[in-house]
Formats: sequence, C-alpha cells, structure tokens
Amino acid sequence: MYDFTVLILEGAFSSSVAITRDILATAEVLAKRLGAAPLRWRLCSVEGGAVRLQGGMTIDTVKLPMNTTDDGSVWIVPGLGLNTHEAIRQRFEKPDAITIIRALAQHAEYGGQVAASCSAVFMLNAAGLLNGRRVTTTWWLAPLLQNIAPNCTVDADRMVCVDGQVTTAGAAFAQSDLMLHLLRERCGNALRDSVSRMMLIDGRQAQAPFILPEVLASGNDLVALIAARIEKALPTLPSVGELAQEFCVSERTLSRHIHKATGKSTLALIQSVRLRCARNLLENSRMNVEQVATAVGYQDATALRRLMKKTAGANPSKYRPVVAV
Repeated sequence: MYDFTVLILEGAFSSSVAITRDILATAEVLAKRLGAAPLRWRLCSVEGGAVRLQGGMTIDTVKLPMNTTDDGSVWIVPGLGLNTHEAIRQRFEKPDAITIIRALAQHAEYGGQVAASCSAVFMLNAAGLLNGRRVTTTWWLAPLLQNIAPNCTVDADRMVCVDGQVTTAGAAFAQSDLMLHLLRERCGNALRDSVSRMMLIDGRQAQAPFILPEVLASGNDLVALIAARIEKALPTLPSVGELAQEFCVSERTLSRHIHKATGKSTLALIQSVRLRCARNLLENSRMNVEQVATAVGYQDATALRRLMKKTAGANPSKYRPVVAV
C-alpha cells in the first residue's frame, strides 16, 4: 500500500515535480532513521516511462493503475506551469490529461484523498472535485478559478487549504508547503519537522504577503489604475464613493469590475495595496513600524501588526532585512 501517488503530466512545471520528489525521497530516508513506519510513494503517468517536463527535464515514472478502488494513497498533482485560461483549456483536452482527470474523479469517488497546487488545482475542478469547497491556487489565477468554478470559494490569501478529502495549495513553490502539510497529516509531526529541518524548508501559512494587486488584476487597466490611485493617495485613503466618482462609474459597477478582475471586494483591494506598501517600506526603508503604519494610513502600529498577523501569518518585524554583523 502506497502513502503517496504523484501524478506526472507531460510538460508539468519541473521545479514543482522536483520538489515533490525530493521531499518524498528525503522523508523516506528520514523515516528509517527515526524508526518510523516505512514511507511508500510512487511517481505515475498514464503510460509510464520517462516523462518530459518543462525546460527539457525528464523524470521516470511507472504506469498508473486504472483500478483504484483499493488505493489508499494521497494522489498529488504538482503544478503544471499553465498561466492562462486558454493554455489550461488546451492542455486539458489532451488524451493524458483527460485520462488523469477521470482517474482523479474515480479515486475521489472511492473516498481517496487528492491534492494539487498552482494551475493543477484547475485539474481537480475539471474532475468535479471543487464544488462547495474552500480552495486556493496561485494568487494571480484565483479570479479565473473563481469565475469558472463559481460553486467553490477561492481563498487566494491562503498557502494551503484543506476541505474534506481535497487539499489545494498556492503558486508553484507552494508545492513544498503542500508536501510538508501532507507529510504531517499522513506521517506525523516528527517526520514532517525532520524533513523541514533537513531541507531548510519553512512552512508558510499565507500567500497574502506576495500578492501584487496590479498583477492580480490580470491586465484589467481600470483596476490597475485604481490600485495606483490608492497607493498615490496614501496615507489618506479614498473612499469607495470617491474612487467610483473619479473613475466615472457607480460604486456597484466599480465593485463588479474589481471583483471580476481580482476576486476581491473594493475594500479588500484597498487593504491589499496598503499591506503591499507597508511591506515595501519595512523591507526598503529605515522607518520603524510606527512610522510605516502612519505612512500607509493606520492610526497606530497595533492595527498594522494585527492585520499582518491575520493575513500574512507574520509580524511586521519578519520583513526587516537581516543586517550582517
């Protein structure tokens, strides 16, 4: 019986596949040293054999069994390196993707656990596994996922989301966070922590600190202009009504544009801009936390600390550069 089954598709994002393999290989070795139960895992593809990844890399796989009724392993799909709706659509129309999508649906139907990160989360959606669930994906694809999967809740701020038998993670390197989470759930804290220390991987709770509102807008010029307008106005915050009037739209229309482009409300966009500016000042200026809070429109540093802890899982001091001595 396997603990983990990693599904490898042709052209998958090489680093996402590699970190998955390396974490599992390290966990296998450390499990023996710790006297823990042996860890069993496999890399599978539709046909088996060598699979070509992005960048010309290849990885050896075994053929995925089509009878999965008694498969108790967690099925994992690493990131696919797909960045647009059209790229996702075209990739999922290929025979190997169709086979994997059907296999994922069958595995889940029999009670199996599934996991994916980045654009591979869209594959879980194609298998009908996201309905009614809270999920995450890479933050700049979150609005697209929410648009094509309106029956799920996409939480772009989270690094890893668990909802029942489905576990999802954010952008490509969130695959490491996903694997650490799955190791803890399947094998316990001791093995997970040992792998983390051995590979110098620190699990992160949120994507929020990395989100750029302008990029999240996915090329929406109006939203990009609004984000720039908010940043320019700091520390004075424009109201939603003032923004709507300035851009010659109603508040409702403004809200609709922002939600379609980013998956966020207008107030959430304003908050995101403030946090991005605060992080930039913490990283690149000599201003203390109180001065940074004032510069981005907070009455005191406590409010900034509380919000950063809530959305980013870290205090402002985390973003201070380390000074060599």
